[in-house]
Amino acid sequence: MSKKRVHEIAKEAGVTSKELLAALQAAGVEVKAAASNVEEADAKKVLASLGGKSASAKAEAKPKAAAKPKAQAKPKAEPKPEAKPAAKAGEAPKAAAKPAAAPKPKAAPKAEAKPAPAQASAQASKKPVRTDGKPSDPKPQASGAPVGGSSGAAGKKRRRVVIDSQASRREQGGGPPPQRPPRRRGGRRRRPLLEEPEPVQADPAEPQATKVNSGVTVRDLAELLGLSSADLIKKLMTMGEMATLTQTLTDESVKAIADEYDRKVEIVSASDEEAPAPEFEDADEELVERPPVVTIMGHVDHGKTSLLDAIRETEVAAGEAGGITQHIGAYQVHHDDHTITFLDTPGHEAFTAMRARGAQVTDVAVIVVAADDGVMPQTREAIDHARAADVPILIAVNKIDKEGANPDRIRTDLAADGLNPEDWGGDTIYCNVSAKTHEGLDNLLDMIILVTELEELAANPDAPASGSVIESKLDPGRGPVVSVLVNRGTLRVGDSVVAGAVWGKVRAMHDYLGAKVDEATPGMPVEVLGFDGVCEAGEFVQAVENDRRARQLAQERLNRLKAETIARRSARKVTLEEIFARAQEGDLKELNIVLKSDVAGSLEALQDEIAKVPQEQVAINIIRAQTGGISESDVMLASASNAIIIGFNVRPLADARRAAQAEGVDIRTYSVIYKITEDLRNAMEGMLDTVEVEDSVGEAEVREVFKASKVGRIAGCVVTEGKVQRDASVRLVREGTVIWTGQLDSLRRFKDAVQTVEEGQDCGIVLDGYADVKVGDVLEFFSTRQVEQTLG
Repeated sequence: MSKKRVHEIAKEAGVTSKELLAALQAAGVEVKAAASNVEEADAKKVLASLGGKSASAKAEAKPKAAAKPKAQAKPKAEPKPEAKPAAKAGEAPKAAAKPAAAPKPKAAPKAEAKPAPAQASAQASKKPVRTDGKPSDPKPQASGAPVGGSSGAAGKKRRRVVIDSQASRREQGGGPPPQRPPRRRGGRRRRPLLEEPEPVQADPAEPQATKVNSGVTVRDLAELLGLSSADLIKKLMTMGEMATLTQTLTDESVKAIADEYDRKVEIVSASDEEAPAPEFEDADEELVERPPVVTIMGHVDHGKTSLLDAIRETEVAAGEAGGITQHIGAYQVHHDDHTITFLDTPGHEAFTAMRARGAQVTDVAVIVVAADDGVMPQTREAIDHARAADVPILIAVNKIDKEGANPDRIRTDLAADGLNPEDWGGDTIYCNVSAKTHEGLDNLLDMIILVTELEELAANPDAPASGSVIESKLDPGRGPVVSVLVNRGTLRVGDSVVAGAVWGKVRAMHDYLGAKVDEATPGMPVEVLGFDGVCEAGEFVQAVENDRRARQLAQERLNRLKAETIARRSARKVTLEEIFARAQEGDLKELNIVLKSDVAGSLEALQDEIAKVPQEQVAINIIRAQTGGISESDVMLASASNAIIIGFNVRPLADARRAAQAEGVDIRTYSVIYKITEDLRNAMEGMLDTVEVEDSVGEAEVREVFKASKVGRIAGCVVTEGKVQRDASVRLVREGTVIWTGQLDSLRRFKDAVQTVEEGQDCGIVLDGYADVKVGDVLEFFSTRQVEQTLG
């Protein structure tokens, strides 16, 4: 028998994939997902039994929805029968015909046990006949007839309901009608019964910890702990710290003070307090379907960008875009009456940064793996990030058009990581694609739509707008430009918005095609103009009532960030020279290291060698180990983790050097592995007598390469920083990786041999014993000297 996928059969039969999948599973057919294969005979049997259930279900849903407004309209429209008790007596038998009337008489006396005496005394002066029925009638009154369930005057309703309840009890002997118990359950009279046990449970609760903002001042901490500022300053003096009322305290000082006074405190940072993971409770009728958000991740050389470009070219070829596409970090693709939003992020680092700030914007993660290369460490890292975000994973096996491509090997390798292919009985969808020939792109989009259909993605477009920052930049002509993905509500031109410590008013918006738009609905990425500064990726964006509120929220956040920065910088950073001294004092328990290397093999060897270093006194914790040059993100991670950076055959980029100097992060670069382990061992043993310090002399960039018969290859360079000295050592750096280190063979300017060339001048350079120089290479000139080390 032939087999077909569940979603294809569902599409042919006119039912949803979810309905057919549930019916197949109920019939005992082994299927795991809508993309699973199933025998056509089994599917036909299930479809025959299913029949027109989907249509009948829809037909039944409409009358149910319509019944509610009718029931609500009746109570409003029936104030006239108040003067006709006979009509109410006639209504009671109709309501009594429903079987749910029995439980109400039991609940009625409970709910009216307390108000009975008050009602009886109040009504006895008017009509004694009604006072007899009222203590037991409050629930039947609201539920005796649909007419009495309206929200009109309370007194009138009670009188009318009393008559109805008495008549119904005399004639039927049963309980009140069935429609009213649910209303009474949500009514106000039963709330005291639910609230009574709460204080009993609250008695044994332990006192909660006092929340203290990171970077709190002495005055604010005294107020939070209920102490006088003078007493707190005295306590700080006894602890060896001189402080004033407005001085910012470090988190360690706050914890020490709390311990002195036997108080519990919880340090709250701005990122912790502001981390937006809001969960909105919208009614089902307010929700509308929104486009899914897809992030593509994987190894750097496996074709992520090419695949994104191929999908975008398909969209342009379909006539969707007529002009230049504006890069805003995201774009949309239309496929089979569906819209898909793709996040065009530079890699899983940005994805992680967004998730770290609570921005759960991704609905599906597509992991790209090259069929001719296999699963790489960065591929597994991307899978770990997607799993941590708890989003569905779809594998795109790229480059199937190349020679040597083996898609089955990719499936075998990833199956070992728990991503079993659907074809093998697993639940992970694999798609073979080629970004070059566009083969399999339609199938990939179909699978993305299939996966997201089961998620039932929806949002409320009428709510206040909120979303996440995709990327942000400072445009010379337009000012701060922020790309925003709207998650909920509708963002309009003129709205006051705030994102972290940045606020603004939406002056203009552009879509991914560069066209102006007046509003952005859920799932739509837009470029927003009007912010007063740039934001960080993943920051939560929300629309507020006015500019004053937006400015207030941004200022509060900015003040918190400034206080945290002061408190963070007041704490000393760890340098390699301080490790042994602090270890002896018992102050340092762990040494955090960021490892960067030129190739993966060297990185693994480094980790193995470091693991062999004795760690009785100081535990070495490698918080990041990656290949490539030392970047600014590495410096920021080291600063936040109190770590040092160790580079093997790599150099820090210019922005990384500036950030390291500003943050006080120690960067050490090596070309021999054993020197790294030797320095670590000497640092922990306190045996660092002298250290070789490198002084930067200057940098030159290769602009042209000339060939000379006698000399060889001559590098025509421009001195971009510092100066070039004939006797200085030189290091050849290509794309952040050290290629060669040695000395100069010749330094000339205008055919004359010189000893020094200043910044901004041209020169010709010949390296001693190395000729593989290319345009764009950077020559770093440096000198080394021996310096006596000081501990502490």
